[in-house]
Amino acid sequence: MKLLSIAIPCYNSEEYMERCIDSLLPGGDDVEILVVDDGSWDLTPQIADAYEKKYPGIVKAIHQENGGHGEAVNAGLRNAQGLYFKVVDSDDWVDRESYEKILMTLKEIASSDQSLDMLISNFVYEKTGVKHKRVMKYTSSLVQDRIFTWSDVRHIHKGRYLLMHSVIYRTKLLRDCGLRLPKHTFYVDNLYVYTPLPYVKTMYYLNVDFYRYFIGRGDQSVNETVMIQRIDQQIKVNKLMIDTYDLWKIPNKKLRKYMFNYLEIITVISTVLLIRSGSKENLEKKRELWSYIRQKDLRLFHHLRNGIMGNTMNLPGRGGRRISIAAYKIAQKVVGFN
Repeated sequence: MKLLSIAIPCYNSEEYMERCIDSLLPGGDDVEILVVDDGSWDLTPQIADAYEKKYPGIVKAIHQENGGHGEAVNAGLRNAQGLYFKVVDSDDWVDRESYEKILMTLKEIASSDQSLDMLISNFVYEKTGVKHKRVMKYTSSLVQDRIFTWSDVRHIHKGRYLLMHSVIYRTKLLRDCGLRLPKHTFYVDNLYVYTPLPYVKTMYYLNVDFYRYFIGRGDQSVNETVMIQRIDQQIKVNKLMIDTYDLWKIPNKKLRKYMFNYLEIITVISTVLLIRSGSKENLEKKRELWSYIRQKDLRLFHHLRNGIMGNTMNLPGRGGRRISIAAYKIAQKVVGFN
């Protein structure tokens, strides 16, 4: 069995996928690199096949009809033979020194009698044109360099939540929780992180700047204009997160609070993008989203609406919307949205 399976969802990624794959090759025989060609029509399939031929036993090319980012992750998980599982997007890459430390840590834990469900590390916003790169660290919230549980977690500040870039899951845990991401849907990385959380009992935080998250391409899914164009997919993910769990029944208080905060942030992003678009149609979608939450869980509705972020995003009238947009611009700087 391999130590770590790494899935790389690729769709027309010929311009940058080689940098991503090359950054992962130093893992050697401890890793399998699953290059998932999601119905690309450029040179992505040929590049994937060339790497598989050059690095047999390490790189595997998987070709499928276009199903979107989520289905590419699903394909990676279906084919994964590693004890642990990581997703690295094709325009991102990893830091070699941090990579070596992560593999060493995973190897030590795997050879012990301890079980690890999720390893957490830092990621760096590699934003175009920005000299001082923002690093997402968890040093104020998480115990370092040992296995811990949710009971050991300190307060996780809003804007410091775990993203797909931060986490490596135990492969069997992802299968046990029934993770299956929807096809042809952007922003499913939130479901990827959120859905397994109640199954996670043990964690390990390694304070290394491992994942390099490239941000700045005009066609990137986190570009604000693109997000507004794809707002229906953001809303779909938001509703799926609402539907996945009755958070009031999560027994661990710290996990429950974290999942509430995560859901609140995603709902705020949906809401403010609908406001930012300025169209009557999208303002109606904003009302519909909050009505959906009210009908699904009245207690959850009040919890989200009465929070500071929920209140800010639902101020009445044009003046209220201007304040909401101003708050969002601050959030952009804090969180690092494109």
